[in-house]
Amino acid sequence: MTIAGTVKAASVYFALVFGAGVVLGSIRIPFLVPRLGERAAELLEMPFTFVVIVLSAGFVARRFALPAGARARLTVGLLALTMALAAEMLVVLATQQRSLGEYIAGRDPVSGSAFLVMLVVFALMPLLIARR
Repeated sequence: MTIAGTVKAASVYFALVFGAGVVLGSIRIPFLVPRLGERAAELLEMPFTFVVIVLSAGFVARRFALPAGARARLTVGLLALTMALAAEMLVVLATQQRSLGEYIAGRDPVSGSAFLVMLVVFALMPLLIARR
């Protein structure tokens, strides 16, 4: 797989998952957080995010004919993760009156830990779906 193809596949994977995250967040923040609290709302959102990750990784693997080998698939996942982390940082810095360190320290320990697990799942999913 070429470098350009890898970057394009990672970009599409990132865009699909991040876009779905924006949509889910626009439901979670105004409607669920006030009723359930931040922890419960974030944890409720995670199964939907997981489904989006699985479907998006499968779509990208088929659409871009990702080789079955670990190297190409991990590269796509890790590059998409890098894009997601950069976007998360930009959104936090642009929309909140806190530093990145304050944002990380202010995360709920339970849902924040689950979020970290989901980031790892996001990075590994292009590889994991090849193992099916």
